[in-house]
Amino acid sequence: MHSSEATGRRAASVVGAIRRAGNKPRHVAPVTVVVPCFRCAHTIEQAVISVANQSLRPAEVLLVDDRSGDDTLANLMHVARAYPPGWVKVLAMPENRGPSAARNCGWAHASQPWIAFLDADDSWHPHKLWLQMQTLQDDPHIDLIAHDMNVQPRGTPALALRYPVRCRISPRRLSLFRSSFPTASVVLRRDLPFRFDESRRRAEDFLLWAQILLSGYRCARLNQVLASWHKPPYGAGGLSGDLKAMYQAAVEVRGVLHQQGLLSTGQLYAAHTIGFARYLRRCVLTSVRYGIAAAQADSR
Repeated sequence: MHSSEATGRRAASVVGAIRRAGNKPRHVAPVTVVVPCFRCAHTIEQAVISVANQSLRPAEVLLVDDRSGDDTLANLMHVARAYPPGWVKVLAMPENRGPSAARNCGWAHASQPWIAFLDADDSWHPHKLWLQMQTLQDDPHIDLIAHDMNVQPRGTPALALRYPVRCRISPRRLSLFRSSFPTASVVLRRDLPFRFDESRRRAEDFLLWAQILLSGYRCARLNQVLASWHKPPYGAGGLSGDLKAMYQAAVEVRGVLHQQGLLSTGQLYAAHTIGFARYLRRCVLTSVRYGIAAAQADSR
């Protein structure tokens, strides 16, 4: 096993290679990118462009239409035709079953040993896969690698890398203060014996990452912002925008982890307490944000 310090030093060594590579992909990463799609015709093109612009391009991209029922499927086909044949593939779910089922469908059809996830309204930093795959090459014991994300307007330039580039191996415990693995940041081994819980439409990603980490698999995180949300993940509409429902889903997920023997009773109560405090904080911040927006609108 490699120490987190050694992994960090090796991750930093990729900086010179990135500068030499520029933005032109010279190699292909053994990665399948899975993108669940539901009524995303207005955002999917930019999401795929962020994948195509990788300095280390993935081997394939799977766009999984979750029975959108509008023009999304036709738009996905249009996007696929803009790239070399077979690089972007479109899968159509027979019925709407939610993002967990769509991601699992892409996972089942993936041809590569590594899988990366991207949501249809998010985007990647141009050097995301380069940094992650270099780190995986340097530390072959890693099973899942993630990184930071930020919120920024669509179309704005990606943040500059922060030096030194470091990788930290995650301790085998549930993070109580933050989400360690945002979904659009994750690259994981295709053969891991886990899948998204298709009975859930909220916190399903949190459950999966926790199951992997707490089961003893080696998980890592880079100290870089390598993907972006283009709307706040909380309090801004959509599934994640429903703060109360997300809080309740997180409580349920922690209960499942306790039932599975992955959280002790003490850890469960601590997680519930801190989770409730985080929920109250988000409610306050969301109220303040909406209050400021309303005041600005009234002043116009």
